[in-house]
Amino acid sequence: MDIGVAPRGVFQSRAAAQVFTALLSRGPMSRVDLARHIGLSQAAITRAVRPLLDDRYVAEVPAQPDRDARDNLIGRPALALRVRAERAAFIGVKITEDEVFAVLTDLRAEISATRHAPLPARDAGAVLPVVATVTEELRGHLGRNQGRLRALGVSVSGDTDPVTGFVRSSSFLGWHDVPLAYLVQTATGVPTTLDNDVRALTVAEQMFGAGAGASSFVLVTVGAGIGCGIVVHDRVIAGAHGVAGELGHIPIMPEDGPQCGCGNRGCLEAIASDHAILRDVRRVTGDEGMTLGRCLALAHQGNTEVRAVYARAGHAIGLGIAAVANLVGPSRIILSGEGLAAYDLLEGQIRQVFAEHVFGAAADCELIVRPLPFDEWARGAAAIAIQRTMTSAA
Repeated sequence: MDIGVAPRGVFQSRAAAQVFTALLSRGPMSRVDLARHIGLSQAAITRAVRPLLDDRYVAEVPAQPDRDARDNLIGRPALALRVRAERAAFIGVKITEDEVFAVLTDLRAEISATRHAPLPARDAGAVLPVVATVTEELRGHLGRNQGRLRALGVSVSGDTDPVTGFVRSSSFLGWHDVPLAYLVQTATGVPTTLDNDVRALTVAEQMFGAGAGASSFVLVTVGAGIGCGIVVHDRVIAGAHGVAGELGHIPIMPEDGPQCGCGNRGCLEAIASDHAILRDVRRVTGDEGMTLGRCLALAHQGNTEVRAVYARAGHAIGLGIAAVANLVGPSRIILSGEGLAAYDLLEGQIRQVFAEHVFGAAADCELIVRPLPFDEWARGAAAIAIQRTMTSAA
């Protein structure tokens, strides 16, 4: 089935794609620094850079030497290469249970416009017109430069296949085998890429965020679900079947734990997600009308039963990230997600349990707490589109 997703890359050599990726994520660099970073000869770098300059994706700018180099600078000033971010535009769309978040970005995924729209229903037939509407509104921001729009990236929670563009399953949306990339491209007329939302956010953090410069790091998201993106030796790990990083379904209490949406018992997600916390607070308070906002208020007011629910969730998250640290040995773990609104209630248990269960030198990883709004998740979808359209050489 030809789903018409975004092309694999405008640069037909691997070297050009490597150069462009380095410039995207690390900013302006000299040819010498590029050669050192990528591991190619300066002659190979010169050949790779030529089409980038010819197509105006890259520009030459004066290099910024350090103080010692400036004091001893002799002869012609050195030149650096930088990405011309305005050369192309992308749209990123994050679909949640009840809302669509969309952003318009440049080549460096800098957001220039945003759109939010509620979903009238969760079926694909109801979601597609909303995606088409916000896409058209964002295109309007380009004015006469609509030809710069290269691709649209869309992300959803669940099991996705970036190659075929199918959402194999999404429990939050109730979808199974939905050809979402094809449907969105048909509805918008824009070449479309698809990926899991946490993996998309991980790519954005790797290229432009808290993961930039780290060869290996892990992103853990806490909220409606528990997600995990893994980067090892500069590569985002998807696994043979595209489901690597399903931290939310690691069994924490496999025998007598609560039922998880996946059908098993005692998964991390069944203990520490927002839904699980709300369920348990409703149980201990007997208030079936309880909301997450009210849960937080009761905990901050000192309700011991509610605080115990949050403590249990923090304990489970600590076990989960310790397991990831022991398996991957990342240099940093980034904690994000809407569930961080309760981080002050979770932090003590997370850090204590992590310290107790992480093994050896794996404990040396940095723990970064980074709350990110859903616009940033939509930016992640745009980053996926940028990566696939610009830097994935055939």
